[in-house]
Amino acid sequence: MHTLALRVRESFWFLPALLGSAAMVVAELLVTLDHALVHSATRIGFLDALSASGGRSILTTIGTSMLTVAGTSFSITISVLATTSSTYGPRLVRNFMADRANQFVLAAFTSTFLYSIVVLRSVHTDVDDGTAFVPVIAVHVAVLLGILDVAVLVFFIHHIASSVQITALQKQVQTDLATAVGQVFRDGDGDGITVGPVHAGAARWADVTAAGDGYVQSVQWERLVGWATGHDCVIEAVAMPGDHVIEGDVLLRVGVAMDAEIDLDSAGRRLLTLVTLGSSRTPYQDVGFALQQLVEIAVRGLASGSNDPYTAVSALDLAATPLVPVWRGRSAITGYLDDDGRVRVIPHWPTAETLVDSVFDGVRTYGADQPIVVSAALRLAERLDERAPEGRRRHLESTVRALRAV
Repeated sequence: MHTLALRVRESFWFLPALLGSAAMVVAELLVTLDHALVHSATRIGFLDALSASGGRSILTTIGTSMLTVAGTSFSITISVLATTSSTYGPRLVRNFMADRANQFVLAAFTSTFLYSIVVLRSVHTDVDDGTAFVPVIAVHVAVLLGILDVAVLVFFIHHIASSVQITALQKQVQTDLATAVGQVFRDGDGDGITVGPVHAGAARWADVTAAGDGYVQSVQWERLVGWATGHDCVIEAVAMPGDHVIEGDVLLRVGVAMDAEIDLDSAGRRLLTLVTLGSSRTPYQDVGFALQQLVEIAVRGLASGSNDPYTAVSALDLAATPLVPVWRGRSAITGYLDDDGRVRVIPHWPTAETLVDSVFDGVRTYGADQPIVVSAALRLAERLDERAPEGRRRHLESTVRALRAV
């Protein structure tokens, strides 16, 4: 279920399918209501009567125009995806696919089309079957939907023009990074986690291996804790979000007491459902990939074809917002606890030093000949250094010396 939710979030089909189904149901309900009003001879004053030919013309016009606009909107979106992929990096395409606004726009147009054709099939004249029927309420609702879709189109043009700006892309990536950082780094123990040293204390271990290949996209930590608590064991996450595995690689290790009775084959099949594998990395739990996206934007700005160091400067400035609080005192989670405070799941998250080094390594590799980029990196280092723990301050000193030497 968790795997499906992740894939649905970045799909163009789910929201259009959901709203399209709802539109067809509403169309049938309104046609039924129109039938009921005709049979009861009830009239609604502000709704003008329509002829069958007039109703068909309105519905046909709305339906065909909405399908045309939907196709045009989809073409624009694909064009934007191609431009973004070539300019800012192919891994940023998922930001557009996960954009609810883009999904809603496509859903609005296709839903109006489906609504129109469902209502259209109920319109008939005396020639058709001897009785004329025009669902007046349903047709007027179609007109209202057409008017609203014009507003949706204007919104879409504005949104797509705004979303391709580099500042908007960087802000979205920064938001993803901040979310991922919040899941990994904490100020101290509490809320079912610990950041201190952990000891498994298991007598024997059994490996749970991958059934296929791909990147670890997410792990359901709470369910792992629940399973481990119910079976009185400890689970070590060998492969973390962002790691690539092939069939047979160890994903998890289950530690149990020497005399514990547990069906490890059945346990392995259950635990595999709690680890999501995919063909690409995602930033939801993969904090390294979330930061990599921001660094990639900076690096592509420094490429000879772009020659835009200000993009790199902006990326470094935005990286400070999530990284500075981590560097000043937060630590990566080292254990997930049960209700009694016992360690049940042991993760291996990257350290703050690893994340910060990845940023400065990119600057030294690709931005050494850009003084304003080096200055931005030194500014980030100064922000990190302020009120940082002594150990991290010493680690940062060597990084700053390397930056000043380029």
